[in-house]
Amino acid sequence: MARQRSEQLRIFGPYRHRRQFRIVIRQGGAETSRLFETEAEARSVIRALHRAAKSDANKTLDEAIELYEEHLRHEKGNKRVSVDATVDRMRAFFPDVELVVSAITAARAAAIYTAYRTKLGARTGRPPAADTHRNVLSEARTFMAWCVKMKFVASNAFTGVEGVGRRRHGKPQLRVDESRRWLRVAVAEAEQGKPGAVAAMFTLLLGMRASEVVSRVARDVDDDGKLLWIPDSKTAAGKRTLEIPEMLRPHVLRLTTNLEPDAPLFGQHWRDWVRKEVARICVAAKTPVVSAHGMRGLHSTLAVRAGITGHVVAQALGHESFSTTLQSYATPSSFAAAKQDAVLDVLEGGGSRARAGNGLAA
Repeated sequence: MARQRSEQLRIFGPYRHRRQFRIVIRQGGAETSRLFETEAEARSVIRALHRAAKSDANKTLDEAIELYEEHLRHEKGNKRVSVDATVDRMRAFFPDVELVVSAITAARAAAIYTAYRTKLGARTGRPPAADTHRNVLSEARTFMAWCVKMKFVASNAFTGVEGVGRRRHGKPQLRVDESRRWLRVAVAEAEQGKPGAVAAMFTLLLGMRASEVVSRVARDVDDDGKLLWIPDSKTAAGKRTLEIPEMLRPHVLRLTTNLEPDAPLFGQHWRDWVRKEVARICVAAKTPVVSAHGMRGLHSTLAVRAGITGHVVAQALGHESFSTTLQSYATPSSFAAAKQDAVLDVLEGGGSRARAGNGLAA
């Protein structure tokens, strides 16, 4: 049992509570209890609460990051994998986690960023890409803003640190003939009972994120394999229902056979599994190797080129607006071509092409 010695704060537990672990917190005459999935998680929170009782002005980065993890997980309700990734990036970004948060000046913040963006990776032998180090800088800025709110530091030293390097919007995509070749190989593998091929096809045919693919459970497949529910995602707009193409339905239904409703559709996998499957099929189909993100982008490019309206494409991809879709997913030429088709259709007295296929998202 862990117990805080302070008379103002006392923590009891963790105790077994059915399949979870419970701690009891007593402070200022009030008592609250909290439940956790694992004993390790409960003990981690106990340590964080103990550290929170110390003087806020003396918080180290290590202590602040641990409390930030608690905030993201239990106050914001972020997914475990997302929180773990954020914490790992913050610990990699700050070279000395024993440094007191209040000691981070504007000059030191700039030096920390410079050191991170120029450090050679142990595996690649290269510094991180501009997108990578600029994204981590943004996360560090958000973390420090939270530290200011918690009064660990008076101001956010990263506010004036500007990202270096040009971001790359979008990922390389296959051409139409290449995507047809890729799809033929994927379908053949799916017919052989390979779940990885089905998962890979989700990125192209449904425009889904790799993380969304591996998060699906059996009950998400609905209406005899016609619909796929995505009740949670990285954005509010990501919560959507997609229509499963006919060529995918038998393979998806086969995956649900004998599964409990909440069992993972593809088993226990990390999102890298989907990326590897997409790349593996590229090699088998003798096409350029692209990422799962690139296949998601190809989905939007083909949809826009086919004349599907922008807001429908954005909705299908789980974007808040079509500007995100156009900037990072659909190629500008596809949008221009779609507009050209719409103009020609009007001049020809039609309208059918512009209306066709607007049921991308259910």
